[in-house]
Amino acid sequence: MSADTLVVKDLYTHYRTRLQENVYAVSGVTVSLKEGRVLGIAGESGCGKSTLALSLMGFYFPPLHFQSGTIEIGGNDIMKLDYETLRTNYLGREIAYIPQAAMNALNPTKKVGKFIRDVVRVHKGDLSDKEIDRMANERFEQVHLPTRVLKAFPVELSGGMKQRTVIAVSTLLNPKVLIADEPTSALDVTSQKAVIKMMRQLMDDGVVKSMIFITHELPLLYHVAHDIAIMYAGQLVEIGSSHDIVFEAIHPYAHALMGSIIVPEEGLKAHKLSAIPGAPPNLKSKLSGCRFAERCKYATEECRNQEMEEKVVGQRMYRCRFSVDELKEKYAHE
Repeated sequence: MSADTLVVKDLYTHYRTRLQENVYAVSGVTVSLKEGRVLGIAGESGCGKSTLALSLMGFYFPPLHFQSGTIEIGGNDIMKLDYETLRTNYLGREIAYIPQAAMNALNPTKKVGKFIRDVVRVHKGDLSDKEIDRMANERFEQVHLPTRVLKAFPVELSGGMKQRTVIAVSTLLNPKVLIADEPTSALDVTSQKAVIKMMRQLMDDGVVKSMIFITHELPLLYHVAHDIAIMYAGQLVEIGSSHDIVFEAIHPYAHALMGSIIVPEEGLKAHKLSAIPGAPPNLKSKLSGCRFAERCKYATEECRNQEMEEKVVGQRMYRCRFSVDELKEKYAHE
């Protein structure tokens, strides 16, 4: 069995506003990632996906604050490390990050090659310019970028080339875990396909051991990820295989989410589209009961008042007071 590259247990993080209010963006997240696997994370805007990505990297800069929990990489809890050790020994080497709006992540005032040298020296200060350039040339060849890009300014590159450049920089030190936050957003379909194919090839070549892929596009995740985690109001409400989540979602939110999108897969093309009523809850206060209760047509008073514990059925986890059979019966009568 493959080893775990990342293990997260009961993670809580929050934002502190200028009015000294807390926004509880990530609440009790527990998840693990095995070598050779891609975990997709999906959910509505504002559900905490990007905050979770920043949290897993240890990027706790105000207004984001760590509250409790553990984040283990290679058996070591990075939350027990001082920032300098985390920055030099783990970031980029053990875990790397492709930020949202990655096309804007490059320094517009520096040529790509100079930018790469500055980034690598933070983690490997003993490398010469020649050694860094050699590493960059090899990685650029792997991601099908001409080496002339190293001598170009970001403004001279197309959107797809910028995206591939950021991916090349993020994976330059062969991280065990790669967190990709909306890596295909703002790209055309052809460029999306090229980027996804390239990222999977990096895993096949052993450059990246495992990946967390965050996106709004559930149909895309079906073709990218082995497993999918559905996030809602700061919690993971269901985790399962990509096939199970797309075709047989258990949690009412996951089920409703799948019903609200167009899925170009056999058996779901003709499903009736439906909207999810209401809006997510305000995360400025600690919530009791099921966070989806006010939008769920199956919710009871018990749902609204009783904290939802995780239930594990086979290889799946979900948060709901109803059993799988009860939920399937409800969905069958829709």
